Amino acid sequence: MIMAQVKTAISLDPSLFEQVEILARKMKISRSRLFAMALEDFLRHCESEQVLQEINAAYQDGPDEAEQIRRQGMHRLHRKLVEGEW
Repeated sequence: MIMAQVKTAISLDPSLFEQVEILARKMKISRSRLFAMALEDFLRHCESEQVLQEINAAYQDGPDEAEQIRRQGMHRLHRKLVEGEW
């Protein structure tokens, strides 16, 4: 399946452009492909950061009463297993 592509223009500092040129040649890919790969990686990173923030927000207020009771029960069971009191 061939996907349509969109052309765009960007402005870069000359030193960054030179680094891109060198890396693209080293990788034997076009500058366009290198930019696309970099953007894909950046977008995945941003999505991961967003998920992490959502997880942190969900657990921000700590365990509720049912979770605390469950944790205490697991702690007691673990202690019995460690001490050999099954």
